[in-house]
Amino acid sequence: MSEKNDGYKVVCDNRQARFLYEILETYEAGIQLTGTEVKSIRAGKANLQDGYALIRDNEIWMINVHISPYTSSGQYFNHEPRRTRKLLLHRQEIRKLIGKVEQLGLTLVPLKMYFKSGRVKVSIALGKGKKLHDKRESLKKRQDQRDMQRAMKSY
Repeated sequence: MSEKNDGYKVVCDNRQARFLYEILETYEAGIQLTGTEVKSIRAGKANLQDGYALIRDNEIWMINVHISPYTSSGQYFNHEPRRTRKLLLHRQEIRKLIGKVEQLGLTLVPLKMYFKSGRVKVSIALGKGKKLHDKRESLKKRQDQRDMQRAMKSY
C-alpha cells in the first residue's frame, strides 16, 4: 500500500492493464460493497489483475475482481471473493460509456482501487487491446528509457 499527498490511499494497482491495453479515457467510480469487503480492502487484500467491467441493463458491473474473505470474524457473514459488484457512476457517464463500448468495441478495465475521503473508489479505463507488435514496441521504449537513465547516471 502506498500513501499519496492528496488524500488518496491506493490499495491495489492493475499494472498489467497498461501493458495489455491502450488507455483512452479514465473514470472514477464508486463501488457497491458489503462490510466484510471494505474491511478486507482496508487490510490490502484486493486484486484487480483479471478484472473487467461489463454493461448490463444500463448498469456497470465489475467482474472477476478478487477481494479475499475477511479472516478476523466468523465465516457466516463473509462474502464471496469473486462476486459481481456494481459500479456507481452518473447516468450521463454510463450513457457515454455504453456508446463507446458498443460502437467502438472498447473494453472497460479497472486500473486501481483506492480510498478517497473514507470511501472505496475504482479507477476504470476505456481501453483498446494492444497487438503483439505494440507490446514489443512499448517494451523496447521502456528498455531505451532505462539505458538513457543509466548513461546519464554514469556521467
